[in-house]
Amino acid sequence: MAAQGVAVLLSWLSCCGSALWRYSIKSPDYHIFSTRSTIQLEYEGTSFSEWSVPGTCSVKNKRSPKTELHCSAGIQVIKPIVTGPDLEEERYFPMENSYFCFLWYHKAINLPDNLTQVIVWVYDPESADPSELLWTADEPSLDSEALSKHLGAMGQKPTIHTTQRRKLYFPHEQMKNGAWHFSVPVTEDDVVTEIKGNEVAFFDCFVADTLFLVTFPLLKIPETPGFLPISSPRGSPLMASRANCVPSSVVVVADTETFQTNDSFHTWVKIRVPPNILTDDERHSVSDVNLTKDGIFFLINGILYIKNLTAFTRLGSNVNLPDNGIIGITSRKWCWLNYLLKDEGVRSSMAIWTENEVYLGYTFPKFVKIGTTEMLKKLVNMSSAATLTIHNVEYTGHPLELGLLLSYCITCEVTKTIYLVIYNEDTKQWVYQDFALDVTVDTFLHLYFTYSALPEFILWDKQRIYYYYHNLKDKGVLQTSTESGNLSRLSQDSNIHDVFIDYFGNILIKMENNVMFYSKVSAEDAVKLHLWTSNRIKSLISLNSSGQVYLIYVFENGEIQQQEYPLILEAHSAIFKTEEKCPYWEFHNSIFSAFYLLDKGQNLSFWALIVYPENTGLYIIVESYGPKILDKKQQVHYETALGYSIKNMTVTFSQNINYEAVDDYFTLQHQNTGLLLVQVRFSEFAKICPITQKVFQIAVGCDAKKFIAVKGFHKKECRHHDFYYRIEKTYLRDRPSKHLRVKYDREKYGCPLRLNFKEKFRPLLQLYNDESYVEDVEVNFIVWEIHGRDDYSFNNTMKKSGCLKEAQTWKSMTQLNKHLPLEEAWGPENYKHCFSYTIGKPGDLNQPYEIINKSNNNHLVWPMDHYGMYVFRVKILDPNYSFCNLTAVFAIETFGVIPSPRTYLVAAILFLLMLLFLSLLALSYLYYYLRIYSEFIDVPLHNPETKQKND
Repeated sequence: MAAQGVAVLLSWLSCCGSALWRYSIKSPDYHIFSTRSTIQLEYEGTSFSEWSVPGTCSVKNKRSPKTELHCSAGIQVIKPIVTGPDLEEERYFPMENSYFCFLWYHKAINLPDNLTQVIVWVYDPESADPSELLWTADEPSLDSEALSKHLGAMGQKPTIHTTQRRKLYFPHEQMKNGAWHFSVPVTEDDVVTEIKGNEVAFFDCFVADTLFLVTFPLLKIPETPGFLPISSPRGSPLMASRANCVPSSVVVVADTETFQTNDSFHTWVKIRVPPNILTDDERHSVSDVNLTKDGIFFLINGILYIKNLTAFTRLGSNVNLPDNGIIGITSRKWCWLNYLLKDEGVRSSMAIWTENEVYLGYTFPKFVKIGTTEMLKKLVNMSSAATLTIHNVEYTGHPLELGLLLSYCITCEVTKTIYLVIYNEDTKQWVYQDFALDVTVDTFLHLYFTYSALPEFILWDKQRIYYYYHNLKDKGVLQTSTESGNLSRLSQDSNIHDVFIDYFGNILIKMENNVMFYSKVSAEDAVKLHLWTSNRIKSLISLNSSGQVYLIYVFENGEIQQQEYPLILEAHSAIFKTEEKCPYWEFHNSIFSAFYLLDKGQNLSFWALIVYPENTGLYIIVESYGPKILDKKQQVHYETALGYSIKNMTVTFSQNINYEAVDDYFTLQHQNTGLLLVQVRFSEFAKICPITQKVFQIAVGCDAKKFIAVKGFHKKECRHHDFYYRIEKTYLRDRPSKHLRVKYDREKYGCPLRLNFKEKFRPLLQLYNDESYVEDVEVNFIVWEIHGRDDYSFNNTMKKSGCLKEAQTWKSMTQLNKHLPLEEAWGPENYKHCFSYTIGKPGDLNQPYEIINKSNNNHLVWPMDHYGMYVFRVKILDPNYSFCNLTAVFAIETFGVIPSPRTYLVAAILFLLMLLFLSLLALSYLYYYLRIYSEFIDVPLHNPETKQKND
């Protein structure tokens, strides 16, 4: 937080409450807390005397309650000296010489066509502009512009990496005003990105990598004049709802107002409702709140309302919900951007429940009842006389599961038993867990599932935290140094208000009076943290888009403020005196994604390496949760030398199912697809360790982003666009009575490839994933003309292809499956090869072989007596290639054939030619003989002169 922001906050905080002290640095990112950082010390109270600092630190003004501190490397002990008998607690600062001094500043601007313009520059927190420290800058300050240009001239060039799809984006060619500009597409399943730079140093300082989110424009309900406040009952603690995949989007309900932010409360608006819809008492009776894409849901006196951009609406029977009696609403705590549903459908976004019914909510909004307590009673044969009610509901760490706490009792006067049942949205199954907890009838338990593969969670009432780790095998009450885990006694009889768990396993417990405790997932104890906030200020814990913890403060005057909280520094300082040590030194692994999708025949291998002190017996544990659809193999390599040990484990998850020629192909596929959660953890652990476990998904099934295409075909720069053509009825498979008129749709079929009729053609299939080329397809596939043409053939015969029995053909498969359409008559589900004496019948092996692959040199052959337009669909035939039904379309236009004349036309031409010939012959005859006749008319037959001479 910037200095002026801290000053404003302190003026609010110092009005009342016990003395305390805190610190801050100019950077919002405490990961670069180092010897270079300017530490701002702040004491809140009236008994301050001076600061106690070691000789290796320099303080600007020792006697000022607000001052600046610089320290050299080492563990530095800092505390204020106060007047009076009470002593202030001391903090232990771990100061290190860090080479990461600079940070990336980023500003995202949403553009049309689902694009985001990201503006990035480098800034130094120690000399940054206040707007950059408050994260409100629109352009670099003069110092940041000069620093960015200098680093750019030295070769610095940031890139944006997405964590899910592993995409890489580069900036535009030229820097503009000391900043780099990116155009990044926005997708729902790839919002987490990271800015990384080249290893360029300036005065031995590098730029630290920065996480941020690239999302669609977020819902931000505008304030409307004349609308009235909506709030929780007077005196109640704050409540909040956070978007699970966009943590910077939060709704906070106080007893005065409701607030919404999309940028971690750097800016915010007040959520108000129209008058004359709720009474004054109802407007101040919000008991729960939930934030989704559809809007903000409020639970008021057992009735559910939704506030969106346009309206404030009561929900009930109109959306398949009860009109009253709702006791709770919740949404997912953990962000799983990718997951696999075996059956078609969508995942729920929220859960709603009454004492006896539970509903799942979907977008638009839509609600479906999934169970009742009567149904759950029958599942386990509970006595009909027993009382079973829904106690609490929460989504688990699994992306498709929901956990229900059920309250069971007979007389229901003194105690009740809490049971746990888990519902899977994919399988639609309810599974009771090995869990039972006896509590008093007036006890209410909150439920929070941890970020883990196995069902692990914590429960809490007003005083204690109950933990259930390692598939519920390790359980108990979270212990403290005194009071046997009763956190209320350690915090002046205050009640537990808020529990926060992050993706690294940190557990932060906040009491209503702002006393906080720290623990870690898998740890069985908690430590009290240093006081940070006055007990008179209402606060909440939240997480920003960079993964940093911050506190939200709401004041009586209707103002709201946020402050970064150095959780890890505070936790390490509180743990320092216990001399607790992490049992391992280093942990590395090759798990780079939270989601892996395996198709048929694909395996997943990864390694995990741990470095630890010699002779401590530490080892790595790999656990999985889900259907038994993968085989697991582990190999461990162990080394030890010079007092340390290295244990490297390689794990391989593989498939071993053969889908060829099975009785029920689709059933076997369904049985061997699903979602598996895997976690890697250690045999020993401590709160001081940086991470508890690594969690990721392995999905086995069809990847919706995978597709095939025929090489050489495209949809651009076609010679012609849509047109119509005719197929002669004699060229059609079904031999109809009429010719077929077809429209060629370029958008669907792409550009046709023009071939001379003498050219054979073999399609080369290529596999793509999300527009990226993967490989050439080498397995068998089939083609057919989608409009029914069969006036083409194949150059290979069955015998030439090596068949020992008659191979499958389109003719044989359509005759065998007359009840199916052409495209479903033949496929991987019923494919049988012809290379065995035991499969098929001998038959005629001189028939064309209609199966193609990359290496069998089988081609399409065109008719020699006419040209034509052919639109083919190609389908993968190999049953062991993919869970997806992979198909593609391509078109061929043949040319070069002289059309054969028609019979009547030939006859007519021949008749005319004969007639012409006979006419010419007749005319020539008449002309010749008429000429002779005319000559004899003029000359006598006997010449008298000749006769006289003879005489």
